[in-house]
Amino acid sequence: MRKKATYTIRDVAAFKEALLDWAGRFTEVVWLDSNQHQDQYSSFEAVLAVDPLTSIRADTHNAFDALRAYQKTTQDWIFGYLSYDLKNDIEALSSDNADGLNFPELYFFQPKKLIRIKGNKVDFLYLNGVAEDMETDFSEISELKVADMESDNGPEAAKIKLRIFKDEYFKRVSRLLHHIHRGDVYEANFCQEFYVEALEIKPYATYRRLNAISRPPFAAFMRLDDKYLLSASPERYLKKMGDTLISQPIKGTARRAKDKEEDERLKKALETDTKERAENIMIVDLVRNDLSKNANKGSVRVAELCKVYSFPQVHQMISTITAEVSQAIDPVQLIRESFPMGSMTGAPKVSAMKIIEALEASKRSLYSGAVGYFTPEGDFDFNVVIRSILYNATRKYVSYSVGSAITAKAAPDREYEECLIKAKAMREVLER
Repeated sequence: MRKKATYTIRDVAAFKEALLDWAGRFTEVVWLDSNQHQDQYSSFEAVLAVDPLTSIRADTHNAFDALRAYQKTTQDWIFGYLSYDLKNDIEALSSDNADGLNFPELYFFQPKKLIRIKGNKVDFLYLNGVAEDMETDFSEISELKVADMESDNGPEAAKIKLRIFKDEYFKRVSRLLHHIHRGDVYEANFCQEFYVEALEIKPYATYRRLNAISRPPFAAFMRLDDKYLLSASPERYLKKMGDTLISQPIKGTARRAKDKEEDERLKKALETDTKERAENIMIVDLVRNDLSKNANKGSVRVAELCKVYSFPQVHQMISTITAEVSQAIDPVQLIRESFPMGSMTGAPKVSAMKIIEALEASKRSLYSGAVGYFTPEGDFDFNVVIRSILYNATRKYVSYSVGSAITAKAAPDREYEECLIKAKAMREVLER
């Protein structure tokens, strides 16, 4: 049973910074931040979950069954992640590429302390055993003085390595195009890893810098013991609100420009780019098919098609697909039957996953997976783990991956340039 206390905060931005700083004392942390992006599907400005009462870790064997049992048993808020490689629990697939991160494939926990910001109000939702801490914690967080990001020297100089060099990237994309022209697949998201070895970073400070650059709607910071996710994700994978499902895949990226006229030209060019629109529409069709597996008959609809949104570093083409589902359907089943998300696989999905596993040089791990939460009522919301830094502190291994959708009209040099645009923010915070 959770007790609730609500407080008014004068400076929301300052409180958020202090709250994340306060979270640094815990070894299991999930922080989700919308960065003031509000739409009809928004539930809060930010939420912090810390201090597990119970938790679950799983590999790819029967992971979704284990999550289903855990979610039903707790019937409470649970926070965590699904790695991309849970595909192997759904289909007869494998993940045999290099893995320098060693994250569990699935992890969720039931937090003793849950703090949620809505507008200028903050809710403390604490379990009975720690409910008496609410007033003390609120006072402590309110009085914290957070160091200015500019006063932090950042990580030591990072020597970023490529898992696939440019010439090899071209060769592998050419092989993927061969599969497309042969009819094995008509779109596949091909990804590459950039990594740094023997590097120590300050996860909280690095996340703050990454978030300040990008200000995305689905930012996330996660800590699981010595493993960290620093995510500036602009993409929602799947949300359940009552009997409504919402998916908002991204396909189509263009750089921003400082000159307003050039920036507007780049945005308009993305809006009318036939290749980018075709990529987006292919994934919309895939998502419609995924959602229709459990949707009420005739309820799947495209609420918004190929709309371009602007973020600090990139323009993105986003579509919104919704569906109505019976409240009797298990929420974990809704995720399992649409995972991994189509925007990070391709179509047909299983064929695409087989091909990209053979062509990519690293295990995706949490990249291309999802971070989010379930509510006690069985609702949920998960992002897509992209534009993110993954860090294993024990191994001193830092990784970020980027990818692009390859279709029949793809030009390898343009796809490579798109990857570099997407990698820019992560590279900047590691090389500063």
